[in-house]
Parts: sequence; C-alpha cells; structure tokens
Amino acid sequence: MFTLVPRSLISRSAIAGQKGVLTETLRVLKIDDTQKRTNVTGDVISPSQVMGIDHLRDPRLNKGLAFTLEERQALGIHGLQPARFKSQEEQLELCRISIERYQEDLNKYLYLTELHDRNEKLFFRLLSENIESLMPIVYTPTVGLACQKFGLIYRRPRGLFITINDIGHVFEVLKNWPEPNVRAIVVTDGERILGLGDLGACGMGIPVGKLALYTALAGIKPNECLPIVLDVGTNNQNLLEDPLYVGLRQKRSTGKLYDDFVDEFMQGVVKRYGQNTLIQFEDFGNHNAFRFLDRYREQYCTFNDDIQGTASVAVSGLMASTRLTGKKLADNKFLFLGAGEAAIGIADLTVKALENEGLSLQEARDKIWMVDIDGLLALERPEGGLDGHKKFYAKAHQPIKDFAAIVEEIKPSVLIGASAAAGAFTPTVLKAMASFNERPIVFALSNPTSKAECTAEQAYANTDGRVIFSSGSPFGKIVLGDRTFYPGQGNNAYIFPGVALGVLLAGIHHINEQIFLLASETVAKFVTDEDLAKGSIYPPLSAIKECSMSIACEILEYAYKERIASVYPKPKDMRKYVESHQYNHNYEPSLPQTWPWPNPPYIKTRPMEPTKLKA
Repeated sequence: MFTLVPRSLISRSAIAGQKGVLTETLRVLKIDDTQKRTNVTGDVISPSQVMGIDHLRDPRLNKGLAFTLEERQALGIHGLQPARFKSQEEQLELCRISIERYQEDLNKYLYLTELHDRNEKLFFRLLSENIESLMPIVYTPTVGLACQKFGLIYRRPRGLFITINDIGHVFEVLKNWPEPNVRAIVVTDGERILGLGDLGACGMGIPVGKLALYTALAGIKPNECLPIVLDVGTNNQNLLEDPLYVGLRQKRSTGKLYDDFVDEFMQGVVKRYGQNTLIQFEDFGNHNAFRFLDRYREQYCTFNDDIQGTASVAVSGLMASTRLTGKKLADNKFLFLGAGEAAIGIADLTVKALENEGLSLQEARDKIWMVDIDGLLALERPEGGLDGHKKFYAKAHQPIKDFAAIVEEIKPSVLIGASAAAGAFTPTVLKAMASFNERPIVFALSNPTSKAECTAEQAYANTDGRVIFSSGSPFGKIVLGDRTFYPGQGNNAYIFPGVALGVLLAGIHHINEQIFLLASETVAKFVTDEDLAKGSIYPPLSAIKECSMSIACEILEYAYKERIASVYPKPKDMRKYVESHQYNHNYEPSLPQTWPWPNPPYIKTRPMEPTKLKA
C-alpha cells in the first residue's frame, strides 16, 4: 500500500530541480503503512491512538494474557495470543517462580529488565509488592555488578546519553526523549559509582535503578521520570581498552569545558521541561558533588542523593538509636572514617539536628571528628587538604594517621564509616568502641557489601552483641549464642522517593536541609520497639512505601506553612491529594468507557422545505 503524493508536490520539485525535495517525495512514496509504529507518550492514552499489535509491543499498554476476549477482538489482537486468559495475580505468581529459578543475582536483574521492557505495570507491581527480596536486585548491591557488566548486558534505550561532544546542542538531545512531561531526572557522570569508582557511561544502571524506586516506592509515574548519563569520558583505563565499553573512548573532560557542559545541561532541562523539574545528582566525584550542590541549589529544583539522601537516612538511624542509648544526640561524640561527599553530608545534617537540640553551630561542629586518607582532620597536619567543607571539622589537635589510635584518643560513642575502605573497622577498633561505650553505635555505610568497613557479624561478635549497627548494604540475620539479630540497612531508598514525591506535588522550587531533616524524623518514627529489640534501627523494607507517603505529606504541610509551595490552592486532605497523583500499577480496561445518554424529549419538527437559491 502506498501513500499518494499530490501532483503539485511532484511538479514543484521537478520544476525547481531540488534534489532534497524529490528525494523526500520518493521516500514518502515508499512508505508501507503496515510498518508505521505508534509513539505513545504520557499516561493518558486516547483509545484511537493505538490499535492492533502495538498494544502488545508497548510496555505501557501490554497486559500479556490479561486482555479479555472483548478487548482482544476490539483491539485487533485476537489470534495473536494463545487462548488462555490470565489475571494479573496469576502473572505475578509466575514472575515470582521464574525469578526464583535464577541462582545468580545478575540473571535476576536481567529478568526484571526484560519484564520492564515488555510489561511496565506488571514490573512495578512485582517490585512494589516484593520490596525486601527485589530491591537488592534493582538497587544496591546488584546494580553495582550490573554497571560493571553494562557493556555486556545493554539491550535497548532506557534513558539519555548526552556526551561532551554534544556541547552547544544539549537541548537538541533532550528533545529526542519522546516524553513531553518529564518531572524528575536522575543524572550521573559515572565518575564515582557506589564504591566501584569511575565507570563512565556504564553508570547508567544507577539512574535507572533510582527512578524504578521512585515509581515502586513513591508512585511517581514512570513516564515522568528520565535517567540521564552525562558522558564526559572515563579515566578507567580498563574500560577504555574494553571492546564492550559503550561510552566515549577518551579521558575525562575537566575544567571550564566540563563546567560549561553541566551548566548547559541544567539550562536545557529547564527550557525543555520547566523550572520545577526535579534534578537529582547521583554518583558524581567528590570534587564536583559539593561544587554543583552549592552552585545550583538556589537556582534549580535539585539535590544530591549521595550527600543529602545518605545524610538523611543516617541521621534517621541516629535519631532512632537514642531510644536504645537513652541519650540525646547532643550527648554523643561522633567520629567519621571518610571525609567525602557522603561523610560530609551526614556531618552537616547531624549539625542541623544538634542545633535543633539547642547547640550553637560551633558547639555542634565541635562534636564531630573526621578522618580522611591522610589521617585525622587536624589544623596543623603537614598534608593539609582541608579545603571545601572539610575545614569546618578540622580540629586543633596533633596530627594522627593510625585509625585505631585515633579511636583510642577520641573515644567516640558513634563511629560512622563512609570511606569504601573494606575492613577498616577492625576487631581492635570494634573492641575499643565496646570498652568505653555501653551501647556503641557503629554505622558501616560503604557499599557494595565488599566495600563495607566491617560486616554485621564482626560488629556484633567484637562488642558482645551490644553494638547498635547499621550498614549501607544488606546483611542477613546474625546468631550470637542464644541471641539473634536482624541488623537494619541505612538505605537511601527510605528517603529519596518520598522527598521527590513531596517536592514535586508541592511545586517546591529549591530544596533546603530542613526537608531532609523532616524525612529523617519521619523514618525514625516508623521504627517500632519490636524493630529495636531485634537489632534494627530502621523499619522493615516492606514499610518504605508508607514511609514515602508520610514523608511526602510532611513535606507538603511544611511547604505550605513556610510558604515555599507553588501549587494552589492548598489541598484539604494531604494524603488523598498525594494518592490522587500516584501511579496505578494494576491493569485497567483497555477499551474506552461507554455510557448511555438520556432519551431526548419528543419535539415535533416541521416539514422539510427545499431551499430556493437566488439566481
């Protein structure tokens, strides 16, 4: 079947002799209508938009064998599927059985990716109803392995790759994304993926995983989410030489060119999607993360999850721990191993929490000691390196490099690891913490698991089971004599989905630290006495969806009270307002609704008379 082209078009092109127009004419003549594909965008699909097999090919429309007989016949897909009809619940059970058959976590990740590619609603319902078992697959720790193998497992587009070679044309690349109503973006440049280092373009797994949790845990609609990698090259020589590497095969761009590129990206997002688009920075290098947060936080709707999300979930754990120690936060002395973006973020938010308890800014900072690769942050140490936010925590103390000696010297009650230095919390360090604390608090937050400062088993074994422990990656139950502990995971997923949901629904332009402190307090309130008794200072992962809902409602109340909301009028019922804007992962009818009209009243019409035309 061919599309007819008006004679006038052909004759004009022939007369003008314009090769481009004639070529386009011939291209149009060759279009076969059966090859056309419908591009579905948004979350409201007109019934006239899509027919036939496109309902099975589009992951947003596909229901697999859940299409009814009437739907199959009306949509033109009858006969394209076997005769069996399955409910979504039956499909979910089959998915659970299928994923359990895989022994390797990476294979489970690939199965979920394929499910996401073919049936969006089924994927998100499976994930949201099986958070405890599947979040470690789509998020840490398995997502780290997926990033390392990204070149091998890459199948189809899942987001945008904007390269440094596109500078001057970033907006044009953003226009290529088919969705017109993006509201949330997670962006990385791949320089510091988890604790794995520079993975360049292979870091795309992180934005994809984060945004999957936006939808599964907070109900943010998937068509409103966009994962992005800013590909500026990589300094990972192994990747540069890897024939499977999918990114720019060049060293990282830096300096003014890099900064101009990120500036253009931020401006392009606002131009394409509007000022209220939420931009979450993820896994940028330490030297850029704080710079960009300070640079953009008052200009754009943005936050850095490694700094602020990690800080919020850690402070939430500290708040919950006060119920076990009987102390206020201000009664503690804090020692950090690591002084990068995660550690500084936790320290800064801890200072805010201490100020809320009545301490001055300097008194709060004096409670916090930090150690980096060169040892204790001491004002007179010969290595220096006290630039940026580090300078706020440097102490007038003799320089010390040995970490165990620092612990003995400082005698902290809270030990927080955010260093990616595996095993740094040695038995000596842990026993020292137990010697001068009845309930030592130890957070080994580095991930993936292979980078943790200590394991849960080591923490409990070397403190006689008295430790209050949290980790960045999940650990299973720990049996110590006749006691069993179920340590909690300080997972950012408790925080960022709910924060994003509240910010988007309130229309907040700039995200301040009080919002993250609100999130910390909300999560801490979800921790029950039963959770604490079994060794967890976090609620079960299955409670994250309710946490996200509560965080969003708290942020909305705060935003309207502080007059930083831009959505009016103020909702009368915050929870109902939030629920009305969340994604529905249950199947809905694929046919348009029908409704009757009332019978019209009888009105007698006059006879029809021919109209006479004047000459």
